[in-house]
Amino acid sequence: MATSDPADVLLKHNQWANQRVLEACRGLGPEQLEQRFEMGLGTVRATWLHTIGAMRGWTDLLANREGRPRLTAGGQSVEELERLAEEAATDLSTHAKGGPMDEVLSREWGGKRYSFTRGAVIAHVTTHGMHHRAQLLNMLRHLGVTPLPPSSVMEWTMQGDA
Repeated sequence: MATSDPADVLLKHNQWANQRVLEACRGLGPEQLEQRFEMGLGTVRATWLHTIGAMRGWTDLLANREGRPRLTAGGQSVEELERLAEEAATDLSTHAKGGPMDEVLSREWGGKRYSFTRGAVIAHVTTHGMHHRAQLLNMLRHLGVTPLPPSSVMEWTMQGDA
């Protein structure tokens, strides 16, 4: 059934688009996952770890739990990245709508206290993912991956996945 709730659209699309772009990474070898680019976090693997790590960190805030350690590059395979992304998306979806969208959540980072509404966190984490997926699509294009996977909200909707 189609959803029209903006938070649901953002969360479900983010998970779907991550899955599509990760599927396109399956044919990459270890050297391609580490090939340097002047975009994103510099490599496909590092950009994915950053994106997934951000989902985890913001979900920790939404869940009102202690922040987990950052993900670090350790030769993760695409299959491991897919597993991490799916876990992060499921956790995010579970906690994103755990309160009103105008609820204010606070966390201390680097000795300074920051506050965000639940709605702003959802908007940020999903648009952050879109930003890095665009970089990943460009990396995949440079690596010769064709066709590039669908990833936009409109493609998600037109494919009937919405």
